[in-house]
Amino acid sequence: RAVVEQRAVEAELPCPAIAQALVDVLIEKGLITKTQLRETIEKIDTADTKRGVVGRRLVARAWVDPAFKARLLKHANSACAELGIQASNAHVHTEIVVVEQSNEEHHLIVCTLCSCYPLSLLGLSPDWYKSREYRSRAVREPRALLKDFGTEVPATKKVVVHDSTADCRYMVLPQRPANTEGWSEAELETLVSRDSMIGVTVLPDVAASKKK
Repeated sequence: RAVVEQRAVEAELPCPAIAQALVDVLIEKGLITKTQLRETIEKIDTADTKRGVVGRRLVARAWVDPAFKARLLKHANSACAELGIQASNAHVHTEIVVVEQSNEEHHLIVCTLCSCYPLSLLGLSPDWYKSREYRSRAVREPRALLKDFGTEVPATKKVVVHDSTADCRYMVLPQRPANTEGWSEAELETLVSRDSMIGVTVLPDVAASKKK
């Protein structure tokens, strides 16, 4: 494994470092914030409305159906099958594990070896997920990494990092935003972002004025 990772590092071009230097300058000059940059990149990545739609559907169903949520957390592949969703990789069987964000724990997904990702649920993985920087920092300094995504995790909350493999992929079940009581599943789906299902961001509460 160490040999494979070293070869990956040596094969990487300096372009990411150059791009990061440019981003640092733009942020330093106040031309853009980290949050604005992340939201713009996610908007571009998810321009295809079908990308990540399966994951959003699962999250919304889990929010409104406690029994389904329990089954999803216990055995995601079977729970997905209930909705006619093939959670496993189309070519080789993969186990999907769903982990739930809570007031006590913040969950983060990574693949330290390469870029294993729940493609069937979230669509294509973002470029940053596959980067050496993300893969190493997620394990070495997850709180600092999350801060770069605009996510401040309190010191009292435990950060749990899940390392995906070729046989096992993870998806995060975000906490349901406040003031969404009475919302339909379709309405709830619009609140779920891809990044929240990876664990690099959390979903903001809905303004009380929009509460039903």
